[in-house]
Amino acid sequence: MNVLVLNGPNLGKLGTREPEVYGHQTLAEIEAGLEPVANEIDATLEWFQSNHEGALIDRLEARADWADGALLNGGALTHYSYALADAVRAFAKPVVEVHMSDVQTRERWRRESVLADVCVDVVSGLGADSYRVALLALARRLDGGH
Repeated sequence: MNVLVLNGPNLGKLGTREPEVYGHQTLAEIEAGLEPVANEIDATLEWFQSNHEGALIDRLEARADWADGALLNGGALTHYSYALADAVRAFAKPVVEVHMSDVQTRERWRRESVLADVCVDVVSGLGADSYRVALLALARRLDGGH
């Protein structure tokens, strides 16, 4: 199973950006921590982070033939990027929306997701473990479970 893991704006600053909200792990540490889980379920992960909406869309399009599904932490793009939502729909494979913080308990604007309707699941509020839970949820869907 090939899984594309996309991370949007400001996620490259994990570890130093609002550690009281996002924790102290860097994105590289989260990536390394997810590798044993990926190995256990025979998944190959490809990670990509960008602060630019178009770069995320380009990567989703470019890797559509390779990937069986994706994890997507769109950062702030989650709440307003109809272009990214359209790209997820065109990807036409299962995508799990990921958030480290509990977006429902934060600012009002974070409570709306334009991606939720085009993603098969949403995992939120588990810190770095959100990625692990999202990967396992995606693997279950790809194996025919719901």
